[in-house]
Amino acid sequence: MHFGIDFGTTRTVIAASDRGNYPVVPSEDRHGDSHDYIPSVIAISGEELVCGWDAMELRGTPGFTRSFKRALSGQQVTSATPVRLGTTTRTVGEILEAFAQYVVSHLRRFQKDLADTSPIEVVLGVPAHSHHAQRLLTMAAFSRTGITVQGLINEPSAAAFEYTHRHARTLNSKRKSILVYDLGGGTFDASLVAIDGVGHTIVNTVGRPRLGGDDLDVILADLALASLGHSFDAFSATARMRLVDEARSAKEAIVPQSRRIVIAVGDDDVTIPVKDFYAAATPLIDETLTAIEPLIGSDSLRDTNIAGIYLVGGTTSLPLISQTLRKKFGRRVHRSPLPSASTAVGLAIAADPDSDYALHDTLSRSIGVFREWDAGSEVSLDPLITPSTPRTATRIYRAAHNVGWFRYGEIGDDFSLIAEIGVPFTAELSHLSEDDLRTIPVTRVTEGPLVHEEVTVDDDGIVSIAIDVDELGIHLRR
Repeated sequence: MHFGIDFGTTRTVIAASDRGNYPVVPSEDRHGDSHDYIPSVIAISGEELVCGWDAMELRGTPGFTRSFKRALSGQQVTSATPVRLGTTTRTVGEILEAFAQYVVSHLRRFQKDLADTSPIEVVLGVPAHSHHAQRLLTMAAFSRTGITVQGLINEPSAAAFEYTHRHARTLNSKRKSILVYDLGGGTFDASLVAIDGVGHTIVNTVGRPRLGGDDLDVILADLALASLGHSFDAFSATARMRLVDEARSAKEAIVPQSRRIVIAVGDDDVTIPVKDFYAAATPLIDETLTAIEPLIGSDSLRDTNIAGIYLVGGTTSLPLISQTLRKKFGRRVHRSPLPSASTAVGLAIAADPDSDYALHDTLSRSIGVFREWDAGSEVSLDPLITPSTPRTATRIYRAAHNVGWFRYGEIGDDFSLIAEIGVPFTAELSHLSEDDLRTIPVTRVTEGPLVHEEVTVDDDGIVSIAIDVDELGIHLRR
């Protein structure tokens, strides 16, 4: 059976592929109530990691943690990166695997109810600007559950499939592209997608990897505290988390007719005018408008071939989002009827072996390498693969030093290290480990061996590196 899994910062949504239909997979909480999502939360119960609805039963305890997925956006994150859960810590790898096991248990239960015994295959969604480590860690965690991960697709690219499936009639010979505006709990991504029948080509992608609905929750919580003359820092971590939870619930209850927001702060009920919250939140929304300017190329859609701006992601349910975009871009702004599930449905379409939809995606980040020159006295950053170049870069050259240090990374708004590799270039050093090489001074050599270096980015955005020095019998793979 095939599924699409949108592993979100605040909620994880699953859609199934069922004979051309893509229903959202329901999830039951501990009380038997059905929901169309799994909360992306974890908690500690004794020494055990608990996830999703089980973790929700431990709200208010020190080990309860929301938005743990944000730890994946760190520039140096690995599976061993510690995440604090109250008074204890767990590694990113442990947390991801526990959550993936919990999600897959719901798939197995759904499949059992249908008396389906076929292997489970999934396509996972990832933020468009997620780096190599986030993609690799996500894929590895779900693969270890025993299911087959068919691949990863950038979330706005998946939402474009859902748009075409639902709104194909809005596309014509003059307007044959859409802009997907994806504002979730922890990230913002936008992609310009050119559509030709069932073919989808990602023209360009922009994003803010640490901007989302969580930030709006904090803004609303700050307003509530300010009205009482309190500061956020005066509260304990548990009390702050409880207040942000209250703010999130209040924010999600806002409708276009709302005039006031009521939030419980301890024993007090605080009333915040909606207009005050909108005024405080507008700079964040304006930041997303600034981000999408390169995709549109003008102040309006009038002279473009963009059929519409498609609003997806749970945070776009806030009326301020659609109001702000419609004020600027007019009637070609469309909010998905299922903003929280649009990406999952698109992923299920991608997972469907009978679907004709095809995707040609582009890189959102460049791959480069820091190299040392002049006996290590200078360092340069050489771009290897960019969004406009082929996804494989090959270099053949003679080594100029006794030791080569290659620091590969992804270049976007920041630099995220992929791997640091030390390579010996003389026979005398060829038996040394990488740790031992760190003690060797870098010096020039007159006639170094031939080096073959190849860097590849696969369709899932995962980087592989191969360095071969045949004369010395050195073959490194990362």
